[in-house]
Amino acid sequence: MRVNRILLSSSLVVVALVIQVSVLARLHLPGAVPDLLLLTVLGLALVYGHVGGALIGFAAGLLADLAPPADHAAGRYALVLCVIGYLAGLVKPESGQVRSATGPMAVVVAAAVGSTLLYAGVGALVGDTAARHVGLGGLLFTAALYDLLLAPFIVPGVMALARRAENDPLAETNPAKSGDIASGWLSGGTGLRIGGQRGGLRVKAARARVARAGRIKGVKRL
Repeated sequence: MRVNRILLSSSLVVVALVIQVSVLARLHLPGAVPDLLLLTVLGLALVYGHVGGALIGFAAGLLADLAPPADHAAGRYALVLCVIGYLAGLVKPESGQVRSATGPMAVVVAAAVGSTLLYAGVGALVGDTAARHVGLGGLLFTAALYDLLLAPFIVPGVMALARRAENDPLAETNPAKSGDIASGWLSGGTGLRIGGQRGGLRVKAARARVARAGRIKGVKRL
C-alpha cells in the first residue's frame, strides 16, 4: 500500500472509531450499535480492492479490539473486519465508478448481517454467549437497519476521498503519469485544456488585430 493510502485509511479509521465509541455507543439504541467502523472499511475496500480491504479491515478491527471499553478477546473483531473487507473488495467496480447505489447498499446489508453472524460465531467458539441472551434475530435486523440508514452519509464520502487520494498529483509514481494527472487537475476546475486555452487566446488576438486594421483603413478612405 502506498503512503497516501496508509495515511488516509489510518485517519478515517481513527475518526470513525472515536465517533463510534464516544457518540454512537452512548445513544443506547435498541439492539445493535451503528457500526461506523464497518462502513468506513467497506468504503475503502470498494476502492482499494480485496487486498487493501483485508489489510485495512484487520488493522481497524484490531484497533477496535484494543480500544476501551472493549470487553472481548483481542483479535476477534480484527478477524471479522478482515474477512468483510476482503469480501467487499472482491465486488470492487472494474471502472472504479459506481453507476448505481443498489450495489453498495446490498454490500452494506450483507456486511452488516455477515459481520454480526461472524462475530457471534467467533464468540461461540471462545465461550462468549452474549449474543444468545440479547437475541441474534434482533441484532441482525437492527444492525442491517442502522448501517443501511447511515451508509448514504458515510460510504460515498469515504469512496470519494479514497479516489481523490489515488489521483494525488504529488504522488511519486511515474513522472509521465504524474504530469498527466497534474494537467488534468489544473484543467478540471474550468473544463478547458491549457494548450487549447492558449491557442484560443492567440486566435482571438489575431482576429482583433485584423478587425482593428480594417476599421482604420475604412476611416482613411473616408
